[in-house]
Amino acid sequence: MERRITRRDFLNGVSLALTGSILAPGQILALPGASPQSDPAYYPPALTGLRGSHPGSFETAHRLRDGGVWEDLGPGADTGESYDLVVVGGGISGLSAAHFFRKQAGPKARILLLDNHDDFGGHAKRNEFRYRGRLLLMNGGTLNVEAPSQYSHVAKELLRDIGFDTARYYAVSRDKDPYETLKLSRGLFFDKETFGEDRLVAGYGEDPWPEFLARTPLSRKAREDIARLYNDEANPDYMPGLSSQQKKARLSRMSYRDFLLGPAGVHPDALPLFQRGLHGLFCVGNDAIPALFCWEMGFPGFQGMDLEPTPRENLIDEPGGQHGRENRARAEEGDPTIYLPDGNATLARLLVRALIPEAIPGSSMEDVVTARADYSRLDSARSAARIRLNSTAVRARHTGKPEAGREVEITYVRAGKAEIVRARSCVLACWNSMIPALCPELPERQKKALAYAIKTPIVYTNVLIRNWTSFQKLGVRSVTAPGSYHGSLSLANARSLGEYRRSLSPEEPNIVQLYRTPCAPGLPKREQHRVGRTELLSTTFEMFERKIRDQLGRTLSGGGFDPARDIEAITVNRWPHGYATTYNTLYEPVEWALDTPADRPCVIARQPHGRIAIANADAAASPHSDAAINEAYRAVRELSGSVKG
Repeated sequence: MERRITRRDFLNGVSLALTGSILAPGQILALPGASPQSDPAYYPPALTGLRGSHPGSFETAHRLRDGGVWEDLGPGADTGESYDLVVVGGGISGLSAAHFFRKQAGPKARILLLDNHDDFGGHAKRNEFRYRGRLLLMNGGTLNVEAPSQYSHVAKELLRDIGFDTARYYAVSRDKDPYETLKLSRGLFFDKETFGEDRLVAGYGEDPWPEFLARTPLSRKAREDIARLYNDEANPDYMPGLSSQQKKARLSRMSYRDFLLGPAGVHPDALPLFQRGLHGLFCVGNDAIPALFCWEMGFPGFQGMDLEPTPRENLIDEPGGQHGRENRARAEEGDPTIYLPDGNATLARLLVRALIPEAIPGSSMEDVVTARADYSRLDSARSAARIRLNSTAVRARHTGKPEAGREVEITYVRAGKAEIVRARSCVLACWNSMIPALCPELPERQKKALAYAIKTPIVYTNVLIRNWTSFQKLGVRSVTAPGSYHGSLSLANARSLGEYRRSLSPEEPNIVQLYRTPCAPGLPKREQHRVGRTELLSTTFEMFERKIRDQLGRTLSGGGFDPARDIEAITVNRWPHGYATTYNTLYEPVEWALDTPADRPCVIARQPHGRIAIANADAAASPHSDAAINEAYRAVRELSGSVKG
């Protein structure tokens, strides 16, 4: 448990001034007066330790939020730089906005993207591990291209523009699934603190329920009720005498927990099994999610209620019109969800390659997976498009009245100093909650709407292990853990692509991803997110590491896993401000979640202001990558007047 592991995160993210002679590969050079990303050794994807919202990426923004940033900065140094467009935020939406703008304004359009993190991609981060000369990849945030057949025509066109070919992906990534070949199943881990003993049971959701439940430490009544819920013929109509519409109306105002305890008559001992199952979708449990949503996503208990299917029209929307139901669940119709080796970091890298070709060598979807990005070329004066990292925007304002101003002045902080650039147009592709402080000239109604969005806190932890023979011996590929610190853990499941080869044999190294969504059951959804955010910001890497070692050791002990021997490196991707949240009928007007009325906060919040437009997933109240792309297109379209003028 105490064995030291590989860490390349500069003492938990605190940069030091080092000379090149003692700089290890993959570490960041931070010399006084120099931009770290200009050094050839700069390579954030290879850093381990505490990543995501890493130390150094959020402190300036927090001081801005609290009103104290200008006490230290002063007026700021004018760089003399002028651009056609400045984008605040280098995530999928910000990169897409740059792509759409250049497509409209021409290849010579001068574009600058500013991002507060040390890497581009926003939540679409890439984690790289090297072990005995072998490259292993994992997503550090945004996981997949979900149901791409349901993307809008605008989002599909962007994928084509940057060389992402879904048909080709399905054709070239047909390697055999090693977990399927070995007949590895899902497992359920019962921890002694919650269930009285530590026990791993394989076959979760795959073996017949009575047979599976008989191997668990659950009480007899809990086993009976769970088996009943999953038995189509054993579930009666729990709301007899009501029409389908009336039942749906009632389910929209009832949590899944209350449905299980009330109409379905489930014993409380069974509830832990259903609490964590919703964390990956909503970052809260069954106490804060409407039963209606759970019915739509196929959760058990509704089989006998004769509910009419929700119409699927308008699920593929024009930009700016995300449909409520699409934000909750998406059917894989036409083509299945795509899992890339580094998650949607591949999309971010393809967008960067399209904007700045010399920064990422290659020309195809396959070769971008293993290409090494040259960060020193991202902010080159020779390039029309530039990406400036470690730069936190603190002010965006028109130089004149918004309705008549000819340019926007953007102030950002880099290496503790304020710098100023100007642009004919500006897209704020950062989080909604920061925009009121960043752009105080916005109307008060819009600032209030922007502040409404509370992003969901999430942790993606990636652990490099020497081999996965313990998983093979236990017969599992993934484990759900209702009572543990991390709600789930699983072996990397992305397919091989191009020269990248996934781990195929249990004797080979692999990556285990653990997933945590800190919640506070019993509180309203938004308050749960606030509590979770505070927890993540106060949790050190050492605390995460202890929890990781303990959980892996206890879960996999029956397969011979030894944390001290088998763990080689840990990367904790901490996102206190995680994904955009959807509207919830328990706490908000039903119309906000089930329709697209103009009074939704996201609609009010995303309105353009002079030469400033807003593009992010918050603007769609949807966590999907295509929503971020759609909103980028809308924002650039709103700026079309300033592009031409």
